[in-house]
Amino acid sequence: MSCLFCRIIKGEIPSFKIYESSKVYAFLDINPLAEGHTLVIPKFHAAKMHEVPDEYLAEIMPAARKIALALGATPDDTFQYNILQNNGTLAHQVVQHVHYHIIPKPNEEAGLGVGWPQTPTDFDALKKTHEKLAAKIESLSK
Repeated sequence: MSCLFCRIIKGEIPSFKIYESSKVYAFLDINPLAEGHTLVIPKFHAAKMHEVPDEYLAEIMPAARKIALALGATPDDTFQYNILQNNGTLAHQVVQHVHYHIIPKPNEEAGLGVGWPQTPTDFDALKKTHEKLAAKIESLSK
């Protein structure tokens, strides 16, 4: 298999493992945006999040939480971080295996920089989008 992350899971490529379970593997990013930048990946090969079975996805956020706590998160401190997950090359995904970045944000310069170009709200368009998505979610839930 030529997937970089699948090869890391198999131990064919070395990594700095932070956490592992039967369904999840987490390791330090080799091009970190900040100290402790960690990737959490399912042990199921899929390019996009919607292709990963629920039982693998169910372990991602608990693993991310453990990593955030290990990095220094506590209920009463100022530790800040991003959790980022991209799907597809247009969405800036480089490795075509689902992965979640846990990126500490220790100050304004370090960590992830995000631009979020907002557009004015068209409430009629928003209502139509709501109706369309709510109907699709309803059909997926049956």
